[in-house]
Amino acid sequence: MDRGKGPRIAVLGLHLEANAFAPATIREDFTRQCLERGAAITGLARAESSHLPGEIGGFYRRMDAAGPWQPVPVLIAAAPPGGPIEQAVFLDVLDEIRGGLAAALPLDGVYIASHGASSATGDEDSDGTLAALVRRIVGPATPIVCSHDLHCNVSERLVEAVDALVVYRTNPHVDMAERAAESADLLREMLAGMRTAKAFIRLPLTPPSVTLLTAAGPYAEAIRAAEALMRTDWRIANASVAAGFVFSDLPKCGMTVTVTARDGDAAAAEAAARALARRVWADHPRYRRALTPLAEAVARAVEAGRGDAPPVLLADVADNPGGGGRGSTTFLLRALHEAGAEGVVAGVLVDPALAAEAHGRGEGAAFEAVFNRVESEFSHRFAAPARVLALRDGQDIGRRGILAGRRFDLGPSALLELAGSGLRVVVGSLRRQLAEPRMLEMHGIDIAAIRCLVVKSRGHFRAGFDEHFPDARILEVDVPGLTSPVLGNFAWARLPRPVYPIDQAVEWREPG
Repeated sequence: MDRGKGPRIAVLGLHLEANAFAPATIREDFTRQCLERGAAITGLARAESSHLPGEIGGFYRRMDAAGPWQPVPVLIAAAPPGGPIEQAVFLDVLDEIRGGLAAALPLDGVYIASHGASSATGDEDSDGTLAALVRRIVGPATPIVCSHDLHCNVSERLVEAVDALVVYRTNPHVDMAERAAESADLLREMLAGMRTAKAFIRLPLTPPSVTLLTAAGPYAEAIRAAEALMRTDWRIANASVAAGFVFSDLPKCGMTVTVTARDGDAAAAEAAARALARRVWADHPRYRRALTPLAEAVARAVEAGRGDAPPVLLADVADNPGGGGRGSTTFLLRALHEAGAEGVVAGVLVDPALAAEAHGRGEGAAFEAVFNRVESEFSHRFAAPARVLALRDGQDIGRRGILAGRRFDLGPSALLELAGSGLRVVVGSLRRQLAEPRMLEMHGIDIAAIRCLVVKSRGHFRAGFDEHFPDARILEVDVPGLTSPVLGNFAWARLPRPVYPIDQAVEWREPG
């Protein structure tokens, strides 16, 4: 390498959390969220804010701070969680990455920043396929570091293809930049001559996502144990306990432990992985959580609306756009409206046709608001007289939690007020979960004055709205949807069985 200019490091990534029960992810889903190439990636990564995944800027900042380097950005493709990628789209992504890497040779290292739970309609291990492709192009001696969301489905092929795997350690995810910085540091170590050894274990455990918070609970304790290993044993470069994403419904689903050891110390990696896996499995019965019945949740909202109880947040975890939900079910909306609950704000209801109609009618207009005029399995028609309170283009910069400092886009959006109940609902055009307070504030909503907030989100809202709604006033509501934590509701086809908690009589034997 040219030591004066620093190492040439390729940067690329594929971000999609694939829900097998959702409609396929198409090219337009990527172009509407993030599809960036070449030098534009470097410009965005070094900008004050951008729509790139959070780890890209974090990687650039750490590499810039650590010394000279030459970024070789190839492709960053990110889409909102949805169904598997249409195979033709995935093949186009692979072709573009193949061509970009081949043209950039020779390279000194590669950073793959991918979500880790993608799949394609013709490839159940798209992340493994991508990593294997990169390895074939750059050769066996070029270090490759890969970072993943903790809701990733890790395959043996991916672990074999990379030199180190680094997985998020916070849920809600607020450590993307930190994990990218960790990846940069590991890459720098390998460029200085450090060799890695890896150990990998998969467990017959597919926890519902609501049990995977990292503030407290069994998963939090597993993460702390992994961090303790890294802190107390210098040989352990990284220990990652990946929760998995059960809705991908794939043979590679399941909680995994991946340990990367320094200096090729395979024995240290294996011992640490076994110890972590034993700890996780000992706690597997704790990965269950009861949801709040709809009637009870509505009663709590009515009570809060009367001022007889503190404000409450109702999480529609079964229709989370952050996990492949459509963001359009109306079970909670209808029930709260019919109950006349006061001081309710709901969002983001994803209905492009309704948002467009509101924009066409203008602020102040009164009309019959029809949600889901084209119905689907869980998204049923709901109509009510409404008034348009505010219209926005849907674009802003987040201020808290997972979107802090990052650009987001709801598409053309509207704040409607339903006649009779006074319920206010933010309607958006693009599938985005309500994880960020600016999504409400940009429509003129004072969050502190809300008596009941309904969020289409599984858990990331906790980092955005914790200043108003502590955990004790959050209810996860049991209603139907594509991301319901009640895993018995789904017709699993490819998931490894038996697996806990879908099956009760599950045993795990330590490998070897």
